[in-house]
Amino acid sequence: MERGSSQFSGKIMPATRDDLMAFLTELGIGVTTTDHQPVFTVAESGDLHERIPGGHTKNLFLKDKKGRLFLVVALHDAEIDLKKIHQVIGAQGRVSFGNADLLMEVLGVEPGSVTPFALINDRDTHRVTPVFDAAMMRHEILNYHPLKNDATTSISAADLLTFASACGHDAKVLAVSEEAKAAAL
Repeated sequence: MERGSSQFSGKIMPATRDDLMAFLTELGIGVTTTDHQPVFTVAESGDLHERIPGGHTKNLFLKDKKGRLFLVVALHDAEIDLKKIHQVIGAQGRVSFGNADLLMEVLGVEPGSVTPFALINDRDTHRVTPVFDAAMMRHEILNYHPLKNDATTSISAADLLTFASACGHDAKVLAVSEEAKAAAL
């Protein structure tokens, strides 16, 4: 049974790291992956920044008042005003964090493993709107978990957009962080 697109006991099985790597290869996207101890927060990933070149990131799984879902991806140290982000990303009213059950249902990952690579699990329903911070997208190489937080996969910014598109998502590149807003002035 193929993961990421088939049903098992009425539920779609989330893609595995192997499924993700096969999909990236199919798209002609080259990546490098570094295995490491699981990290659950940006703070825990500090030593990885020294070992793995490129922009290190954080991911915010958000929902608005109408239940629309957003995956906001920015640099690990980006300052994001959660009280005003809805105005930038096109959400209806203020946003809140999506809970762990919703995260698993829609993106097939657990808290601590949120990543834009999880869009592979939203290829059929397209429930999530990916929003990539403009400051992050200025980095040539970006780093994300490959669906689990025990590894980091490096991908070019251009290939990240290609990947999102191949998953059926038109990723928005917006000035979400304070750094991106300042650079736009």
